[in-house]
Amino acid sequence: MLMTSPDQEPKHTLAKFAHYDRDLLDRMFGDAKPEKYPAGRLLFLQDDPSDRVYGLLAGSVEISIFSAEGDKLVANLQFPPSLIGEIGVLDGGRRTATAICRSECSIVSLTRKQVLDRIERDPLLGRAIIELLCKRLRWISEELGDHTFLAIEARLAKRLLHLSELLSDAAGWIAISQSELAQTLGATRESVNKLLNDWRGRGLIATKRGHVKVNDPARLRRVSSE
Repeated sequence: MLMTSPDQEPKHTLAKFAHYDRDLLDRMFGDAKPEKYPAGRLLFLQDDPSDRVYGLLAGSVEISIFSAEGDKLVANLQFPPSLIGEIGVLDGGRRTATAICRSECSIVSLTRKQVLDRIERDPLLGRAIIELLCKRLRWISEELGDHTFLAIEARLAKRLLHLSELLSDAAGWIAISQSELAQTLGATRESVNKLLNDWRGRGLIATKRGHVKVNDPARLRRVSSE
């Protein structure tokens, strides 16, 4: 059975998906041998052929989209247990985004042929993948709605609360830079910096180099709902 280390378990509201995703990875990858990937290791590039799917067991992976001009949007941060690169492998199209390891990762993988063969042999695997795709489509729809209807203040507050659940250490610090935060929101670093400085002065958050800490989640939730 594929396992993640205890310190990589999703927290709080995200825990309800952990058991389901691990079951999917167990069913898909079976006894596949995990490999260690260093931080900065590229899994695939946007528009590459989709020849392999990955199962993330430990660490974190950044999923980014690039414009023709080279502008970057961090579309998602993946944490274990998680399936990565499934869209292109399923439909045979090219990669829709770039995936790179944010930290050292433990990863299993299969070729497209292996995945399709396993789905044919195991209809429940196909059903589990459909459910995963629907879950991710719902998440994308919510993100699109936020981007369309919420001001940058609300989106940043909501993102910090979300990342606090995912990434905070024992002391509550989130290891993410202001540039990375801006890229996850499709905003400028200057606008994010201005808001963080204001919230820090009001006691909602604390900051240090490359880190943010949510000090007052209740007040930040009020900002996220405005």
